[in-house]
Amino acid sequence: MNEIFWPEDYIPGFTDNFASNEAIVAGLSASDVWPFLSKAPLWPTYYWNSANIRFYDGKGPELEDGARFFFETFGFPIEAQVLEYIPPAEGKPGRVGWHGWGGEGDTRMDVYHAWLVEDLPSGRVRILTQESQKGKPAQELAKTKPNVMINGHQDWLDGLVAATRKGRS
Repeated sequence: MNEIFWPEDYIPGFTDNFASNEAIVAGLSASDVWPFLSKAPLWPTYYWNSANIRFYDGKGPELEDGARFFFETFGFPIEAQVLEYIPPAEGKPGRVGWHGWGGEGDTRMDVYHAWLVEDLPSGRVRILTQESQKGKPAQELAKTKPNVMINGHQDWLDGLVAATRKGRS
């Protein structure tokens, strides 16, 4: 199976917080899942913790390399820029990752959030989402029990799978 490609400053284990969620689902393909992930304005339709998505510079509604966008999640207003965008292709996983940031001083948080969507044998798809975070808010999030990042991202992942299944029916 494939892995996330990390920018050097966001390698897990060297940041303040890290979350990893994964699903392997039968009956869906990477090409089925991709439109629901790559079109950011769809996120709030299946993920309760995303809102107010807007793009800059005439971009959108689909993510693309270099696209700047804004959204709200976990109570944070997030500015973001896509640093990796590769749609799935025959034998190759889809990849999307963005640098997100918000706040100033002690409220500043920087993250790298990445998704990998790959077809597996026997009609299965693997969806992996991971986020590596830096900053005082990230240090606080790392201490929360239950882990709000793991739980929130699992909701996103579960919603993505449900929306894809519904979209196929």
